[in-house]
Amino acid sequence: MSRILQYRSELAALCSGGLLTLAFAPYALPYLAPVALIALYLAWQRQTPRRAAATAYCFGLGLFGSGIWWVYISIHDFGGADPASAAALAALLVAAWAAFPALAAWLIAMVPWPGAWTRAAGAALLWVAVEYFRGNYVLNGFPWLQIGYSQTGTPLAGFAALGGAYAVGFLLAFSAFAAAEMAQKTVRWRSGLALLLAIWGVGAGLRAVAWTEPAGAPIAVTLVQGNIGQDEKWLAHQQLATLNLYRKLTEQHWDSDVIIWPETAIPAFLEDVKPFFIDPLQAEARARGVDIVVGLPSSGQGRDYYNSVLALGETQALYHKIHLLPFGEYLPLQPLSGWVLDQLAIPLGDFAAGGARQPLLRAGGHAFVATICYEDAFGELVARQAAEAGYIVNMTNDAWFGDSAQPHQHLQMAQMRALETGRYLVRATNTGVTAFIAPDGAVKRQAPFFATVAISDSIVPMRGATPYLYLGDGGAFAAIALLVLAVAAGERRFGLAG
Repeated sequence: MSRILQYRSELAALCSGGLLTLAFAPYALPYLAPVALIALYLAWQRQTPRRAAATAYCFGLGLFGSGIWWVYISIHDFGGADPASAAALAALLVAAWAAFPALAAWLIAMVPWPGAWTRAAGAALLWVAVEYFRGNYVLNGFPWLQIGYSQTGTPLAGFAALGGAYAVGFLLAFSAFAAAEMAQKTVRWRSGLALLLAIWGVGAGLRAVAWTEPAGAPIAVTLVQGNIGQDEKWLAHQQLATLNLYRKLTEQHWDSDVIIWPETAIPAFLEDVKPFFIDPLQAEARARGVDIVVGLPSSGQGRDYYNSVLALGETQALYHKIHLLPFGEYLPLQPLSGWVLDQLAIPLGDFAAGGARQPLLRAGGHAFVATICYEDAFGELVARQAAEAGYIVNMTNDAWFGDSAQPHQHLQMAQMRALETGRYLVRATNTGVTAFIAPDGAVKRQAPFFATVAISDSIVPMRGATPYLYLGDGGAFAAIALLVLAVAAGERRFGLAG
């Protein structure tokens, strides 16, 4: 028992990491996020950098172990790996991502902070900076379970239009760390409480600000959810049945202005189905004054092929996915990863990435930002196109993860993109969550999970730009860093923490 108590900080951190998972969808208990972060901050106090990193690593194991266990489903159920191999790969991913909270804690413990306020603000900045590094650069980026996303339904969401998900995450972490400093009586509780109330109060006020305005009349949109089993989707003898299903669901909604299908709804290359399916579908849609947006693979030059969106209006126009999914659409860390996955007999794609500056597609009389799969998890990718677009479309297939938390977590990230850009975001998925999201991040309507259905609603194309569209993540981090430096300067000169 005494040996267990020796590691009580690590055990507490492990539990706190699991608690943080509950702040995200589908559990949607966002106020557990500051509780979990307070517990972690208190756990690593007065620890050496190495011990603080170990404590935060346990936190990461709790967070990712409970929050992304669904990777096992994709590896085992649909990737074909045996249970032991799938569990080992899932555990390896959890262990790898847990290293990032550890890195943040080590950096925080290494810095000689001039005072408690600077320590709280600097720690919050380092935390989200490490999240940014993880979410954008490691294995092409994995932004899942970044703390800002847990706050889409709280007053802090009002800051999304100013500085994006990382600004929200910074203010959440700062609120938690400052509260921990207050609990340790290293800052005056009255001034600390006043500051926290001001932050959350301003956030609530910002939620009422309309950063964008209508760019035209509402347009009627239908989202088609085919609910094709992942184990059946690419079977050759199922291809015609799939095409007929999507066409039938589409024909029931010719009264819409725009009809959107999910990612790779057409399980065949564009060139193979264009003469007998795409061209007749476009002709009928044009005759009825309807635009159809479909997902399918397409060929490029040489042996390149793309995960694409095809807009069928007056003309046909393509968007090729830019941000590819590692281990799903391409293999990083070659040749090691290829050899490992070959041994496990897991079949994976090898797509090419589209160009970073592709023209926006149009449907319903307005340009829109097209995102495929988890591209809507990257704020800057969407933001750099949104100013010229009336709305955002995400087409995805989260069937790879079954009936798990992953589709709900993905929806919550899409809600953040609507908040950041001040635009409607519509999601067409294969099995769920197919949904309409308003500019304030609220889900207006969603389809039931694992149902073959088409849902319709109206959206309003928007124009104008939120501050985040100008700042991007780089500008947001620069502003946060300046704020932390100002706190440090004030604390050195005036002893603000006293």
